[in-house]
Amino acid sequence: MPTTPTVTTGHASINGLSYYYEIRGKGEPLLLLHGGLGSGDMFAPILPALGDGRQIITVDLQGHGRTALGDRPISLVDMGNDMAALLAKLGHTRVDVMGYSLGAGVAFRLAVQHPESVRRLVLVSAGFARDGFYPEMLPMQAQMGAGMAPMLKDTPMYKSYVAVAPHPEEFPKLLDRLGVLMRTPYDWRDDVKKVQAETMLVCGDSDMFRLDHIVEFYHLLGGGQRDAGWMREHIAKNRLAILPNVTHYEIFLSPQLAPTVRPFLDGKSTAPSWSATAKP
Repeated sequence: MPTTPTVTTGHASINGLSYYYEIRGKGEPLLLLHGGLGSGDMFAPILPALGDGRQIITVDLQGHGRTALGDRPISLVDMGNDMAALLAKLGHTRVDVMGYSLGAGVAFRLAVQHPESVRRLVLVSAGFARDGFYPEMLPMQAQMGAGMAPMLKDTPMYKSYVAVAPHPEEFPKLLDRLGVLMRTPYDWRDDVKKVQAETMLVCGDSDMFRLDHIVEFYHLLGGGQRDAGWMREHIAKNRLAILPNVTHYEIFLSPQLAPTVRPFLDGKSTAPSWSATAKP
């Protein structure tokens, strides 16, 4: 029977915050960054598949899980810098990174701002600009704030937060800061071209991002420009995966996610060769 990896936990003081992290397993390091109003615990259902033969580093982002909110605004740019500093403190110079939703934004900024730190990058349910969301999402995001706290009391997001947060009473304040982040326009089209890491985009076919936006993201990464060729001689280095029957709100625990991203993270191709299987 497979053994359960030993888990090392700790806090790292970085730029005025005390980031909580967990390290489990051995092998090539993979940094996992969770979605908004979650924590590293979100990945528990798929950790066995992702962690087989790898070292997994999960981090609770600013104001989430066991990491206190602090006095700073929530900024993807700042957290991208924080993750580079955290990796350095943990003794890593270059790792693979996978982020979901909010965590994908942080992972993207890490890859843009510290390209030397990221080997392979997986962005799950992420866009490069605010207008990538379906239009009806924008007014809903604009309403994010402390006033929503009572409505969220019975949700898994709130229950998981208060179970581990160092200051559970700060939940309304967290919602306010996330609201500011969500209302702030951004367009990182030019930054997409700065990403040096091999990159895989993953989304659900029923995601909150428009599929044409995700395809444009892939185009900006150099993918989808031409036929790959009979011998795959023109295939792009980056990848796009659209998971069927999956929404934004469940993709992080979808059983389809790990087998989709794992070959990419391992630098392997699962594509069969017709010439290798054809009988003479």
